Amino acid sequence: MRDILFALALAICAFLTGCNSQKEVPADSTQNRSSVLTEVSAKLGIQFQHEPSHHAQKDFFMPRCVGSGAAFLDFDDDGFLDIYLLQNGGEGTGFKNQLFRQVDGKFVDVSVGSGLDVDGYGMGVAVGDVNNDGKVDVLVSEYGRSRLFLNQTNGTTPSFTDVTQKSQIRNPNWATSTCFFDYDRDGWLDLVLVNYVSYDPARPCSGGGGKQDFCGPDAFPGRVSKLFRNLGDQDGDGVGDAVFEDRTIASGFGEHPGPGLGVFCADFDGDGWQDVFISNDGQPNHLWMNQQDGTFKEEAITRGLGYNSMGRSEADMGIAIGDVDSNGLFDIFVTHLTTETHTLWSQGPKGVFIDKTASVGVSSTEWRGTGFGTAMADLDNDGDLDLVLVNGRVTRETGSPQQGTKLDEFWVPYAERDQILLNNNGRFEDASAAESQFSEVGTISRGLACGDYDNDGRIDLLVTRIAGPIGLYHNTASPQNWLQIRAILPEQNRDAYGAEVYVQAGDQRWMRWVNPGYSYLCSNDVRAHFGLGDVSSVDHVEVLWPTGERERFDGVPINQCVTLAKGTGLPVENKQ
Repeated sequence: MRDILFALALAICAFLTGCNSQKEVPADSTQNRSSVLTEVSAKLGIQFQHEPSHHAQKDFFMPRCVGSGAAFLDFDDDGFLDIYLLQNGGEGTGFKNQLFRQVDGKFVDVSVGSGLDVDGYGMGVAVGDVNNDGKVDVLVSEYGRSRLFLNQTNGTTPSFTDVTQKSQIRNPNWATSTCFFDYDRDGWLDLVLVNYVSYDPARPCSGGGGKQDFCGPDAFPGRVSKLFRNLGDQDGDGVGDAVFEDRTIASGFGEHPGPGLGVFCADFDGDGWQDVFISNDGQPNHLWMNQQDGTFKEEAITRGLGYNSMGRSEADMGIAIGDVDSNGLFDIFVTHLTTETHTLWSQGPKGVFIDKTASVGVSSTEWRGTGFGTAMADLDNDGDLDLVLVNGRVTRETGSPQQGTKLDEFWVPYAERDQILLNNNGRFEDASAAESQFSEVGTISRGLACGDYDNDGRIDLLVTRIAGPIGLYHNTASPQNWLQIRAILPEQNRDAYGAEVYVQAGDQRWMRWVNPGYSYLCSNDVRAHFGLGDVSSVDHVEVLWPTGERERFDGVPINQCVTLAKGTGLPVENKQ
């Protein structure tokens, strides 16, 4: 703890002496860049229109403005990503979630009879194999409940069963983002459900000029996020029973409520155990550090993630994770309101984070927006991580409306344009103006999911939007070398959630992690993607498994999707 406080003191000193307060000017090196993102949802067969909540309060029912998420998932395990989209119309309205299976490069609506074609106030989605049968299951968080669907697909026809009651996952709160992870390292995926506020629909709120508007989080008390432990195989038949126990209070999670919106699970201090980071809307963030005995301690402030460099908590929403400065430690990016500045915390030393927003260019964009979904992804495969932000206001814009928007009149004042920031030697440059299809028209974007749906080695983007169609953006960037790694645990018969993957080529080293639960309300491609630029071969791939073992894999080919299984590599002495 003394090392942590010393590092934080250095960070504060650096800020006060001007190291983090340099004046920034918008970069112009991306002005002549060609667009690489092409919207293809209708062309590929996806017909979907998001429906905001229907409620007695109608227009300003608060869950209407939070949005709904989406998932890239391979429910039939054929090697190609399918798509699951959530609705927010409410139960009994007939506006149902939709499942699209990828067939011969296009997407076919297979929702009817799938078991996933349900309605409700859909918010977030998590994907993971909870019973270790080799099939990914689906958890949907909603306003007022959360539901678990067990994948029983045999072949290509989807079959999901609602096992919520049997699973004992009880959460009558307003859940938002959610994530599967194995916090006790017993081989079974556990679940964290992030809860937002104790919303009272009868309470109206007003915005600018005294006119009614959506309420902010400060109007209601925050809620405790829930932790559920997977009890595994109780009947001894070798397959998990998909039954959970609520460990919220016993783990310590119950000690600190907050208006949670985003979540990411990873090893934040290098001890080999999974921790939990939760972004809170208008309150200090939470970083739940795993104590290796089933309990957690909240340490966001002492580790630098509670506030920004000014000591303020902002409207923290979406979460992006990645190693921006190539020091082998992941950094954290969190989105905020239009009137605020998004924050990038750099990690170093291990387990300590310092606000480096001013020095990396994320505040010098051509325009600002209220960011929700976000991701660090190598869009151009040049070897470094770029930033994607999708935007949409939560209060009315009083100025000129966004040009070209096709939204209903009620929603027009909430529309904003999405953004792409390219990484140039650790500094981000705004390339949004070049992406006409992605950034030109204002929308109310919420969820952002990343995945290589056509397996061509380039990351594609899926964006969910309030009161509008989704956007599926095919990445057509100029070919550069790449590698995608699927890391699996043979004994558990599933993807190795929590694994860290390192690729070494000469003196270059890249790090990614295995967990699809990041961004905002979404589940992403579980494979670790590496852009390699002009690197023509890699020396080896190293995997730090969630159980603590480390293995090296030699002779891994590039420009392919490669599966690496625990126990088939060469043991490496643990460096922790």
